[in-house]
Amino acid sequence: MNRICVYCGSNPGRSASYEAAAKQLAATLAQQGIGLVYGGASVGIMGILATEMLAQGGEVIGVIPRLLVDKEVAHPGLTELKIVQSMHQRKAQMAELADGFIALPGGLGTLEELFEMLTWSVLGLHSKPCALLNVDGYYDLLCAFLEHARTEQFVKPEHHAMLLSANDAQTLVAQMAGYRTPACGRPRDAEAR
Repeated sequence: MNRICVYCGSNPGRSASYEAAAKQLAATLAQQGIGLVYGGASVGIMGILATEMLAQGGEVIGVIPRLLVDKEVAHPGLTELKIVQSMHQRKAQMAELADGFIALPGGLGTLEELFEMLTWSVLGLHSKPCALLNVDGYYDLLCAFLEHARTEQFVKPEHHAMLLSANDAQTLVAQMAGYRTPACGRPRDAEAR
């Protein structure tokens, strides 16, 4: 894996463990020579992640829509900052640049971005791993809901298994490195990658 896209909050959240997890993830990626693709902001968990990644000597590519450059305060010191025109372009560019996707704690945007990538994987539009870094049980209720959706037969068991989850960065990145797309999620043609 050359680069991982990380979705996370533009706010720091209320627990110091979220900041610690972002720093641990940055250190893990940098130590393994994996670049970071993220939303381009200097605030919240996003800013903590990017700043730590840069401090560790890692590559950091930010992708931010022009309308959020001031609102999310674009990070000034990135390896590369790509300014796009829309949220749709942001997500598409981030997906194109990354070999996998991780959600750190975050809000509605974090969930929307991760689940779009997971849905694309289910549809066979890409074969990249999607994962939750479940810091202090942040995603426990979400995982319980997805299990409920599987039980109620709205999510197929093989699709449910496509979302990886771990409590620490090293375990999660190792899971992602060993990920093999199930037959149900393999890209339908070479163009789908």
